Amino acid sequence: MQGTQQTFAALSLAPPLAQAIEVLGFSQMTPVQAHTLPSLLAGKDVIAQARTGSGKTVAFGLALLARVDVELARVQVLVLCPTRELADQVSTEVRRLARFINNLRVVTLCGGVPVRTQKPALQAAPHVVVGTPGRILDHLARANLELGDLRVLVLDEADRMLDMGFLPSISAVVEQAPKARQTLLFSATYPDDIRALSRTLQRDPVAVTVDNVVSRADIEQTFFAVEPGRKLDALAALLLQHRPESALVFCHTRNDVRDVCAQLGQRGFSALALHGELEQRERDEVLLRFANRSCSVLVATDVAARGLDIKELAAVISWELPTDPDVHLHRIGRTGRAGHKGHAFALCSPFERERVAGIERTQSEAVRWDKLPSPEDRDPTRPPMTTVIIDGGRQDKLRAGDLLGALTGDIGLPAEVVGKIDILTRHTYVAIRSDRAERALQGLRAGKIKGRSFRAWVLK
Repeated sequence: MQGTQQTFAALSLAPPLAQAIEVLGFSQMTPVQAHTLPSLLAGKDVIAQARTGSGKTVAFGLALLARVDVELARVQVLVLCPTRELADQVSTEVRRLARFINNLRVVTLCGGVPVRTQKPALQAAPHVVVGTPGRILDHLARANLELGDLRVLVLDEADRMLDMGFLPSISAVVEQAPKARQTLLFSATYPDDIRALSRTLQRDPVAVTVDNVVSRADIEQTFFAVEPGRKLDALAALLLQHRPESALVFCHTRNDVRDVCAQLGQRGFSALALHGELEQRERDEVLLRFANRSCSVLVATDVAARGLDIKELAAVISWELPTDPDVHLHRIGRTGRAGHKGHAFALCSPFERERVAGIERTQSEAVRWDKLPSPEDRDPTRPPMTTVIIDGGRQDKLRAGDLLGALTGDIGLPAEVVGKIDILTRHTYVAIRSDRAERALQGLRAGKIKGRSFRAWVLK
């Protein structure tokens, strides 16, 4: 489908949703919003193929909020996501859209924390629940959740949920939901198992495909022929030549992720690994450092990187091409967004040539090949930011303004050297420009925030 320039005003949204859209500065709909929202708001089942960053969360967020009756204290909407990161993003977006709906309760339920710590949030039934299939099923089994009044079921990034083995959990959750419901299925790729899942869960769904072809205007895509034993040299050469402030390197396996990350580290690159064997806190901190730009290279599997939406990602590099061309398009679609130019590089061994042919068929054009660069400067670029941890968070009533005030007031840092501030329950993470990080650290250790002393250290 081709994009349109429809405005949200054409949808006749309820006043609280229309007001939120206006305050958030949304005017023109993205293609996925223009093509799905009329059907979504009409209560129809929808299966949509759209890549991360296409605006799909706003589309189904508006639709599900339109169906909620806040006077009914029952779970009315369930959104299933493959990862905690994506669930957190969806919950945040739903809350932003619901800012003018009084008394709406949204709860996020994911693994990584004990089930018992989430039970208090369910004492009064939330209207909207967002979570991962395994944890949702766990709460259903303990009778902490009840889906008898469910109106809308959303499966976000459905293809990755299947890749991660969640189909049995999804099926078990759906068994406890009413058959008379609206079911929305969003997926970046559209393999046979997704079609089969749609046939099982949905009734006469409206099928929408958008954003499946990456714009050449935004992404410069280049392929390099490389023997398997020379791939690390090739990867280092690309990083040294282009010096991206942030690069996401995709590998097939966890072992490759660990090996590539370790070897980049030995060569002086600031690299971190993201794979399924990390503990939740390790994973969260890896993503924080990358988002904060205190790590330049993130090496990940496709499954581990699902749901990531890193703003202004400069480069995506495929250590090995995926067998599914749609997965390749989803990889490179993470760069070149919001008017920023992006680079996508692929290191191709001779045995991967058939995969290249599949990509060319999907894109309906030949890929561009080039010779690897020979950079003169062999010293890797250091990350522009450093992430500092403060041993205090929401439970200590810390706010971003308190921390910014301490850094720019008593410590005397200019505001422009302070980056993202993430306040969690017990810890706060703040990005500081690397050349001022030591001063910030010393000031935080010697001074006080809201009249209290807190421990502080650099996240490594």
